[in-house]
Amino acid sequence: MRPRPPKSLSPLEQELMQLLWARPQTADELREAYLRPLKDSTIRTLLKRLEVKGYVTRSLEGRSFVYRGAEPRAKVAARTVRHILDRFLDGSVEQLLTGLVENEVVDSEELKRLAAKVARAAKEKAN
Repeated sequence: MRPRPPKSLSPLEQELMQLLWARPQTADELREAYLRPLKDSTIRTLLKRLEVKGYVTRSLEGRSFVYRGAEPRAKVAARTVRHILDRFLDGSVEQLLTGLVENEVVDSEELKRLAAKVARAAKEKAN
């Protein structure tokens, strides 16, 4: 059974997630770190939405909730890519990589580096 596709993030939610993936923070810290002024209620509403979507967890530390990403950024990205693969490319990683190269998203040098990493990972997994 495949994991559920991640719920989409609004641009504001995405910006908050970038801050939370960098380090756990309180709502006040997030508001201060945010690049544009947002009301406290807006930050708290966004955090609640992210919690409901499963992107954020919170824990009470002292008198404040500290928010953190529920999963590492790379895991969320991998699940999102898996969803794209299944939805658009019948699950084919090969079709995705071929499309990235053909459309000049990934150049041949980067592809060689990735192939070397994949070969190393496969070798480690075999041992």
